[in-house]
Amino acid sequence: MKNFIYAVLFFLSIPVLGFSQSDSLSLKIVNQYESEIPVAKIIVIGTGKEYETDLQGNVTIASAKTDSIKIIKRDYDADAISLIAIQKNNIIAVNKSFTWKDLLTPMFYIINGGLWLMLFIIFAETGLLVGFFFPGDSLLFVAGIFSDKLAASFYDTGNSFLNLLMVIALTAIAGILGNAAGYWFGKRIGPTMFHWKDNLIFKQKYLHQAHDFYEKHGGGAVVFARFVPIVRTFAPIVAGIVQMDQKKFTFFNITGCIAWVASMLAGGHYLDKFFLEHYHFDIKKHLEVIVIGIVLITTAPVIIKLVFGKVKPSVTPVK
Repeated sequence: MKNFIYAVLFFLSIPVLGFSQSDSLSLKIVNQYESEIPVAKIIVIGTGKEYETDLQGNVTIASAKTDSIKIIKRDYDADAISLIAIQKNNIIAVNKSFTWKDLLTPMFYIINGGLWLMLFIIFAETGLLVGFFFPGDSLLFVAGIFSDKLAASFYDTGNSFLNLLMVIALTAIAGILGNAAGYWFGKRIGPTMFHWKDNLIFKQKYLHQAHDFYEKHGGGAVVFARFVPIVRTFAPIVAGIVQMDQKKFTFFNITGCIAWVASMLAGGHYLDKFFLEHYHFDIKKHLEVIVIGIVLITTAPVIIKLVFGKVKPSVTPVK
């Protein structure tokens, strides 16, 4: 009888000794753009214990799965999050409030607008004067990484390569139509500009210089402009203003757009797979650094031209 009582007491003590104790949970805190959230305060509701994420958004807390936590960080939602609904790999996504800086983040457009918004941005950046601030290069690179997800909103072929080709084709069409619209707009206003009088901003000689430049380097200028932010917005408009031959413009418009779109989308798609397969390095976790790198590389020609492009006139020594 005594042994029976001891056995009952032992089994009754198991919940107290085991399940009531807090487990150690390793979490990773990210936002909806899949960027890590560093130095965020984590509060376990119930115990009141506080923790802080490291620079990679990682944190280890003492908590049971039935607990809830609050994540305190400026510009982020502070709603309670149940650990029962935790995502795979212990990743918790917290919604970041909108700021104007998000307009420069490619993931903002992919998450909130998907394929259709991306196509409009590519059209606007190359066909509308107001589109120069859109992140075209970095947007295409990131879109290549998420090409399967973007393709699914239109038609999922079930094959990663075919999905990528479909996204490339649709994006190239949007870019070609955008450049064509810019060229048409420039061609409509071009003739009248040759009759404008010189003022503080506009000079007739600049218009004639642009005309001579496109006559000499027109095809190369249209193709090269695709890879340079801001320049690609105004290049087709200037080509229309100076009355560049339409057939010549159309040929290089199509060639340049396909080269630009295919290289950026395929680059993002295959580099992501390459680094993940060979080095176990997920570039999706470092998109901000990659985007900054792409911006620096694509704007370097413009910066170099502005800094070093001016040739000092030679001075003839006075005898």
